[in-house]
Amino acid sequence: MNVVAGSASLGLGEKVARELDLEFIKPHVERFPDGEIYVRIDGDVDEEVVLVQTTYPNEKIIELFLLQDALREMGVRKIITVIPYFGYSRQDKLFQPGEAISARAMVHHISLNSDYFIGIDLHSEELLKWFRVPVMHLHATEPIAEWLKAKGVNMVISPDKGGYERARLVAQKMGVEFDYLEKTRLSGTEVIIKPKNLDAEGKIVGIVDDIISTGGTIARAAEQLREQGASRIYAVCTHGLFIGRALENMKKVNDFAATDTIESGNSKITVASVVARAIREIA
Repeated sequence: MNVVAGSASLGLGEKVARELDLEFIKPHVERFPDGEIYVRIDGDVDEEVVLVQTTYPNEKIIELFLLQDALREMGVRKIITVIPYFGYSRQDKLFQPGEAISARAMVHHISLNSDYFIGIDLHSEELLKWFRVPVMHLHATEPIAEWLKAKGVNMVISPDKGGYERARLVAQKMGVEFDYLEKTRLSGTEVIIKPKNLDAEGKIVGIVDDIISTGGTIARAAEQLREQGASRIYAVCTHGLFIGRALENMKKVNDFAATDTIESGNSKITVASVVARAIREIA
């Protein structure tokens, strides 16, 4: 078995290969003057390949499809497709008539040249039902818990009720208390956001989310928690997009981190061991 990584996930792919003691192969990827993508995998590959590629931004999706096709052309019998961050996963239902269900469309194309699919902290597990191959849904709770624990965090918070289960899993690995933030309207113009059941006074708080995009939610949560007496505030997510004013908003916390599902200077946590463990189970 070999590990091949697309240009969006070279760092993570190499770490996964190291964890598994497998050969790592870096494909040749370039762009033509018209913007089209060219891929080439030099040398020999084994009959089974782990292909690691985040499908963000858009061109990385095309690169994934071309890498899958190249591997099949080279005679690869089994492709385990690992998508650390699944682009378009948030459009998993119809919100208005006439829309595309983008997540479903991506799943169908990914399935064409996959024999197994591995995703990490997907926006919704609903999209797994569209795959035509076996799937595994992984979570980054363990490495996130380790990072927060090193910061001395003694209270884990989800920014909303929807992420409560994620906060619970992280907190349980750390052995600390957990809660989610709830909005309470005091008047027509005044809204307070605070933990549903716990008191943040004097606590070192870790805000845990699946995706940080603009960072607005984190900034508002941090401001409220600080007003309520939190001594230090950290923010962590699995998928760090960090677009727009995100980095400015993140100044509201003492420190922040994302995993390497999307590789950037803010990828302070790796999910390599999580992915390697899953591959050992299915290989």
